Amino acid sequence: MLEKLFQLKARGTDLSTEILAGLTTFMTMAYILAVNPGILSATGMSKDAVFFATCVGAGLVTIAMGLYVNFPIALAPGMGLNAYFAVVASQAGGIPWDVALGAVFISGVIFIILTVTQVRQLLVEAFPHALKKAITVGIGLFITIIGMKLSHLTVASLHLGPSLGQVTSSGGYGHLLYFEWDLILGSLLHPDTMLALIGLILTALLMAMHIRGALLIGIVTTTLLGIPMGVTKISDFSFTWPSLNNLAVGALNLRGAFEMGLVSVVLTFTFVELFDTFGTLVGTAGKAGLLDERGRSPHIGKAMLVDAFGVSLGAFLGTSTITAYVESAAGIGQGGRTGLTSVTTGVLFLLALVLAPFFKLIPDAATAPALIIVGVLMISSITEIDFNDFTEALPAFLTFAFMPFTYNIANGIAAGIVFYTLLKIATGKSKDVHWLMYLLTVLVIWRYVSLGGH
Repeated sequence: MLEKLFQLKARGTDLSTEILAGLTTFMTMAYILAVNPGILSATGMSKDAVFFATCVGAGLVTIAMGLYVNFPIALAPGMGLNAYFAVVASQAGGIPWDVALGAVFISGVIFIILTVTQVRQLLVEAFPHALKKAITVGIGLFITIIGMKLSHLTVASLHLGPSLGQVTSSGGYGHLLYFEWDLILGSLLHPDTMLALIGLILTALLMAMHIRGALLIGIVTTTLLGIPMGVTKISDFSFTWPSLNNLAVGALNLRGAFEMGLVSVVLTFTFVELFDTFGTLVGTAGKAGLLDERGRSPHIGKAMLVDAFGVSLGAFLGTSTITAYVESAAGIGQGGRTGLTSVTTGVLFLLALVLAPFFKLIPDAATAPALIIVGVLMISSITEIDFNDFTEALPAFLTFAFMPFTYNIANGIAAGIVFYTLLKIATGKSKDVHWLMYLLTVLVIWRYVSLGGH
């Protein structure tokens, strides 16, 4: 039955590999179980309610991705979009959280319409080969910097300057001048950093020796090594049944979203999710060998439809935008090639309702090495970009450079779109540009100009 459903042999995989891959993906994503409730609770939402929505939303949508699309891609409330949601629905934002959920739901409906009408699928046809490969590279760099931050190998160094007082007085929101901050190497004597380095060395050795399940073994072993080092906090462990009080299921306020005219909020959710999902799907599916030589797949449209329904389902359950996760690349790096990987991950998210205390024991320092190594696997696509043609090279470079350095997948894709179109026109190669790229260039410029430039 599993063979017929997931085509394991046809994709060169087997049951144990897929389950290991699903476990690996889940462990690299498990941080969202703690982080998302913490972020959204700033809006006045119940942490228990957000935790429930995170587990159930991520579980159901990821299982749907596995069963309906047969892709090894997991989904959960997106980082960045949840922070934007929290800002919009904070006291300073002036929008009640239930109204903000209504805006997220509307953006999901827009995605459903765009997907059913084949507009989102046109992106796959319109994007040139160089940008598709650059997206894969960019996701590799993006997931690497996540790992570097989680391990404290990369930290921000702040200096005294005129902007610091403004940031402090505003409660942490603001922009520092370029000379007021740097990204530097963290202290190698910090317990978290030491553990992450040990985990990185261990996992790298396992990968080099082609040990099956290397990433998962690395995460588990590093977690255990963290106990005597005081990083894995077993003293904080306590098993409690999940609280189902004050759930936000169905609490979204659609009328309020329309009455308050949240056009800019809806457009921001829509824009970021549009390019984030496109980039993640193309980048991870390509690395899994699920796209043809032109970067296409008959299943991309179905994957986008699952993602679209996931956005609205998440809002109905009571969480911010659910989106495809770049951490899916960890499972793909472990050998995941079918939807069974996603089903495994989704089931674990549902089980997390009860087993969350166990999963929360895994420290960031244990998952960080896996993310860094996945970056190596993803960045290999850079060899397929033609750097001898500057009209291909610069847009591709900006695509994969903007993703980690602006900490946003959508920004990288937007930069690639604009510069690819402009350079092709300027060099008389406009016929090489798909008509949709012209439209996207206009929309990208309009979006950044009209919605605040970031």
